[in-house]
Amino acid sequence: MSEEEFQKVEKPMRLIFMGTPDFSVPILAALIDAGHEVVCVYSQPPRKSGRGQKVNLTPVHAYAESQGIEVRTPLNLKSEEDRQAFADLNADCAIVAAYGLILPKVILDAPKYGCLNAHASILPRWRGAAPIQRAIEAGDDVSGVTIMQMDVGLDTGDMLLVQPVPITPETTGESLHDSLSMESAQLTLEALRAVEGGFAKPQAQPEEGVTYAKKLEKGESQIDWSQNALEIDRKIRAFTPWPGTWFAKGKDRIKVIEAEIVDMDGEAGTRLDTHGLVIACAKGALKLTRVQRSGKGATDAESFLRGFDIALGEKLD
Repeated sequence: MSEEEFQKVEKPMRLIFMGTPDFSVPILAALIDAGHEVVCVYSQPPRKSGRGQKVNLTPVHAYAESQGIEVRTPLNLKSEEDRQAFADLNADCAIVAAYGLILPKVILDAPKYGCLNAHASILPRWRGAAPIQRAIEAGDDVSGVTIMQMDVGLDTGDMLLVQPVPITPETTGESLHDSLSMESAQLTLEALRAVEGGFAKPQAQPEEGVTYAKKLEKGESQIDWSQNALEIDRKIRAFTPWPGTWFAKGKDRIKVIEAEIVDMDGEAGTRLDTHGLVIACAKGALKLTRVQRSGKGATDAESFLRGFDIALGEKLD
């Protein structure tokens, strides 16, 4: 079967889509391109951001509007009015991808085939808010996508399809995010075919191996040089591009964008090499290759050191 033939569905389904960030947009686009009828999109409400406190639509909201699809942005789904409006859409299925709200049972049960969720991990590992970043931070060698039939638990529903995606020593939060987003789009189409065709085979999640991916916090971003180089490297890659990682020198905050592990040792936090920005860790060292000073643009370490001195043997906070 050609890719074009795979993309088109034999029997279009009447769908509700529920999502918010960039991760969800390719999934919505794939549903539309496949010929499904997306009757309504639910997303988080527009919020103010930036210095000018401009009101911005979520990525899913903006894309849905560009496609002429009605968008609803309830603060929650607790009111009888919102629940009835959802049920009145008479959907075959609701597709949920990083929506950001807990769905009550009355919502889960409203569509003919219930609600399917595209989750960015191989469940039951990394249930919760930040599975992509936590997998890299923990040193996992594989991530993936799970399409599950939603229930009232936190990512506890029966699994319909699973697609592994490898994590390499070069994988960042950004690159894994993009890979899993595209995999989610294709796997969602496959899951809908199986559900509509009656050949879906839901499987309960294993009882062992459950972990939770807690929400990312800015307070986690500061680098602790008393950790091993491997641990810090994983954190730098996991937190790229957000919330990022940084270290302080005096009143300055230096963001680390890229780094590599080197086989050098010294007192944790000290600069070891005059030819590069190599900082000792509890075990091993990190060569910082791309950094960014507050209020400045990102640059390579050599250019950074021409305008901001960190002396050989100097110990960072």
